[in-house]
Amino acid sequence: QVEFVESGGGLVQPGGSVRLSCVASGFIFDDYYMGWYRQAPGKEREAVAGIKWNGLNTYYAESVKGRFTISRDNAKNTVSLQMNNMKPEDTAVYYCNAGYDRPVYDQDWGQGTQVTVSS
Repeated sequence: QVEFVESGGGLVQPGGSVRLSCVASGFIFDDYYMGWYRQAPGKEREAVAGIKWNGLNTYYAESVKGRFTISRDNAKNTVSLQMNNMKPEDTAVYYCNAGYDRPVYDQDWGQGTQVTVSS
């Protein structure tokens, strides 16, 4: 059974930072790219960051380049997202999934973690 458990969200001021974590299970973690996605109210879910199975290549949406950093720990089946210099438009529920841009387990999303950027 595939499962994703996201954590680390909360309320952050503009310009602030937050770190998200996701623990994945139910598949061979280090066989897959991993990605972070987000869904803002009234908008479709979008991919924001991805990382190759070996951690050597990373990918970012233009809107977050230079501010977000994705990383992974294959020994712990964990993928993280460090978010710096946050903006109100980063407010969304953040999810992880296998794959980047196109989630592999599109029927098995976790509960996500809410990030709200506001003063």
